[in-house]
Amino acid sequence: MLRWYLLTNVGHLKQSIKIFPSRSGIEAMFKDCKTGGYNLEKSHANNQRLSSLILLIAIAYSCAVIQGQKIKTMGIQKYVGRLTEYGRSIRRHSSFWIGLYGQCWVIGMEFCQDIISELMRIRRNKLPFFQRGLRAMSFILSMF
Repeated sequence: MLRWYLLTNVGHLKQSIKIFPSRSGIEAMFKDCKTGGYNLEKSHANNQRLSSLILLIAIAYSCAVIQGQKIKTMGIQKYVGRLTEYGRSIRRHSSFWIGLYGQCWVIGMEFCQDIISELMRIRRNKLPFFQRGLRAMSFILSMF
């Protein structure tokens, strides 16, 4: 039997259990702002610059999360952030990561357009998959 022990300063058990799931989202946000995207801890900024940098990161982070949520709502997340580990069934990337790297994925696809066209020509049995990827790319392009 698995037991969890929650140490908290919240006064009531039910309230502690209710707010505990938000912790994973908060920790994901800290990772995104540190090593996962913006590298805040490597900025070595003084107090004034750090405050300005945090404000700028908050705005950019919000934009990336909104963009990532739009991509997920469209159902095209799997093209931007593919599951790379065999047998993995849960989502791999946050809305922030999907939003931040969605545009990079489109740029990479545009860079490889000649190769994609050639693959579509010689691998006719995979044509529906290529077409779905190109459709996903056009959706993301329309968002930017």
